[in-house]
Amino acid sequence: VQLQAFGGGLVQAGDSLRLSCAASGRTVTNYILGWFRQTPGKEREFVASIRMSVGITKYADTVKGRFSAARGNTKNTVYLQMNSLKPEDTAVYYCAAKHFAAQEWNSWGQGTHVTVSS
Repeated sequence: VQLQAFGGGLVQAGDSLRLSCAASGRTVTNYILGWFRQTPGKEREFVASIRMSVGITKYADTVKGRFSAARGNTKNTVYLQMNSLKPEDTAVYYCAAKHFAAQEWNSWGQGTHVTVSS
């Protein structure tokens, strides 16, 4: 699965931003697509995920209630709606995919930068 993430940018605290992730190479109906983020000097951390076949979502506690993952109208697109952004949300955001029965995330897209100014 090839993944392409886009939609990052520079926003102010309290603003909203929507990231998109487009999957190609195969149908991802039986996959979980997820979002991770990373800042310099820190490990990549889980943000959110969505199981494509049923739309079940999971979120990190730090973004719960502010971020929302959703499937797009096309079968291979997911969105991450980010509301009430905080400076600590500043990071490079990555889209990832794994088969729903897999343990490890084995497909990664390039990152998209999100900068939230205070």
